[in-house]
Amino acid sequence: MVVAGHVGDLEVVHAALGDPAPEVRSSALAAAARLGSLDAAALRSGLEDQDADVRARACRVAAAHEGRLGEALDALVDRLDDLPVVAEVACFACGERSDLDERGVRRLVEVSSGHEDALVREAAVAALGSLADLGVVDRLGLAEPVRDAVVTAGGDVAAVRRRVAVATAAFEGDEVEALLDRLVGDRDQQVRQIAEDLRAIGSPDDGAAPEQPVTWVDRRTDDAPQD
Repeated sequence: MVVAGHVGDLEVVHAALGDPAPEVRSSALAAAARLGSLDAAALRSGLEDQDADVRARACRVAAAHEGRLGEALDALVDRLDDLPVVAEVACFACGERSDLDERGVRRLVEVSSGHEDALVREAAVAALGSLADLGVVDRLGLAEPVRDAVVTAGGDVAAVRRRVAVATAAFEGDEVEALLDRLVGDRDQQVRQIAEDLRAIGSPDDGAAPEQPVTWVDRRTDDAPQD
């Protein structure tokens, strides 16, 4: 399968999309995407696969898929209600999609505060910030509920608050300013640093770039307490 994907054997790759082994189907999805031969129907099938690992791989493929997702978009949004290991990746994928629809954004808003898994809430907040940067939130007229969701997430655990601190750069308003005021005094050092950097960037008295740039925190290698 790996060889077929690299040499461009589309017949083998497409046949493997229906292979009984989930690991083969997963590899076939990635190979078909790499070869530019994965259509919306095949992607939707991967997103609705019976195996969670295949669904998660399909979400990653959807995140990078060029052009509109078409019929696969609904299936991607449905994955936000999947197992946490899939839902987390689905949040990321939704955040990468400039063609995400209102249903997807509103579901991310709900997930950002209502999901039982903090990793999924964290990914949802990051996705909302990304969508605001992409202009999707404004295009759909959802700036207020998305901003409110980010502000609400500012009271979550530290890992989520770090994502909130980064996401605030995409929003304006008194609520956001008040949130930044809180985050500057946060008990988590990384939250404070990100908020302070954003304050420095936005300060009218200091046009210089902050000494420490705002960075994306990798939760998988972070050992800071989650409180």
